[in-house]
Amino acid sequence: MAKIYLFSILSLLIYFGIEIYAFQAFRTVALGWSVWPRRITYFLYWGIVAMGILFWLVRMTGHFEAIPKSVKTLGAGIFMTALFCKVLIIVFLFFDDGIRLIKWLSQQIGGSTTKTPNEAAMPISRSAFISAAAILTAGIPFYFSMKGIFVDALNFKLRTVKIPLKNLPKSFEGFKIAQLSDIHSGSLNDIAKVKQGIQMVNDLNADIIFFTGDLVNDIATEVVEFKTLFSSLKAKHGVMSITGNHDYGDYVEWPSKAAKQKNLDDLIQHHKDMGWDILMNEHRFIEHEDGKIAIIGIENYGENLRFPKYGKMELAVPGTEDADIRLLLSHDPSHWDGQVRQEYPEIDVTFAGHTHGFQMGIENKYFKWSPSQFVYKQWAGLYQTGKQFLYVNRGFGFLGYPGRIGILPEVTLIELVKA
Repeated sequence: MAKIYLFSILSLLIYFGIEIYAFQAFRTVALGWSVWPRRITYFLYWGIVAMGILFWLVRMTGHFEAIPKSVKTLGAGIFMTALFCKVLIIVFLFFDDGIRLIKWLSQQIGGSTTKTPNEAAMPISRSAFISAAAILTAGIPFYFSMKGIFVDALNFKLRTVKIPLKNLPKSFEGFKIAQLSDIHSGSLNDIAKVKQGIQMVNDLNADIIFFTGDLVNDIATEVVEFKTLFSSLKAKHGVMSITGNHDYGDYVEWPSKAAKQKNLDDLIQHHKDMGWDILMNEHRFIEHEDGKIAIIGIENYGENLRFPKYGKMELAVPGTEDADIRLLLSHDPSHWDGQVRQEYPEIDVTFAGHTHGFQMGIENKYFKWSPSQFVYKQWAGLYQTGKQFLYVNRGFGFLGYPGRIGILPEVTLIELVKA
């Protein structure tokens, strides 16, 4: 316990040092302002710092759970964003201070302390210019980060995709699948916008809805307040769902293995309570007069970053041999290259999520980029190798950073068509 407090105190001192150093840029820029604008700037700066420290102290004293979830989510997001931007300011200040140090040393060695003619004639000092440039540069990511939190976090985008399948029975032509993924109930903080997203799905009048994992961040109770809303999802053949890596409680400490298992059991029951048909390494069929589609759902199976391999294709696939089309729900897209394509060529389409598109990137008609692509070969959208397809949903909710920058939350409508 003593080590934990020592680490916390050191972290707080480092944080306070960052704030003091970054403040020098604001102080330098504000020197030429009149009294009240300067005082207001200082008050806002240190007021935000004080709120951050108070947030940290509440967490350390064990009263964090008393804070409303929405306040915690937004507070953490704003705090981390501001801290990142201030570190960016410090990079500029280090550059300026480095120049100052070199100049001072040269003056000491040369014995000169006078300014050069060019310096004397400058309308603005180098320090003021660099400080202003630092604030402006840091302000750009701060603006987009705040927009990502307050505007785009739950600004759902409908994406429509057609997948051509050679063996698709005629009666399944135009079969519509709505896909949701990565709801992360523990992060959701605007029930009105969540309702809009659910209504967007229902308005699609899909034949079936697929949910591809991560209903919660860690703990099953996170979804309780949303159960009535999520149970309102409607489709002709209902909702079929699977688990994702966050659904197992692997990222929090439990008093016992039994407690952790109960958390998973409770989560599975929540799926059922909402009327969702959760597939735990098993399959279901949808049959029409001229054919049959097999829907296969497995537990989380990851090939990247040592994610657990709970999924068992050897249990889920057998018995689907007579299906015309096989659709697989598998949370982690790395499973597609890691096992599905190699060992199960009969799988026609795999539906995944997990990456969130990193919740950050650039995506338009001509260009698509995200840090996700450095970890996942398939990270957002439709992919095809041979006759097999993979669709990676960008996620409904968010985790960590409580927003979206360039990669918007997604509701997907996928239509199966005859190739």
